[in-house]
Amino acid sequence: QVKLVESGGGLVQAGGSLTLSCTASGRTLSHYSMGWFRQTPGEEREFVAAMSHTGRNTYYADSVKGRFTMSRDDAKNTLSLQMNSLKPEDTAVYYCNTRPPRYNFWGQGTQVTVSS
Repeated sequence: QVKLVESGGGLVQAGGSLTLSCTASGRTLSHYSMGWFRQTPGEEREFVAAMSHTGRNTYYADSVKGRFTMSRDDAKNTLSLQMNSLKPEDTAVYYCNTRPPRYNFWGQGTQVTVSS
């Protein structure tokens, strides 16, 4: 069983930056393709970014391409999401998970709020 804990969210003004972290325990993430997802109230959880298990390939939603950068450190069993040029529409709860996501791996997420 993997436990994923997201952190680093907060309140930031539009145009600002935040870096989210995801720490895993219980199992190494090195064998998994991993992703970041986000959800706003009343909406489906949506894909934000993903990275292959080798770390060689990354994928981004069109809405964040060029602004967000995902990285992973398998030695520390962590993921990061560097978010720059934040927009109010980036406001959401952000989650990490495998990609495709495993239902029993969802954590509590971390809230990101971008004010205009």
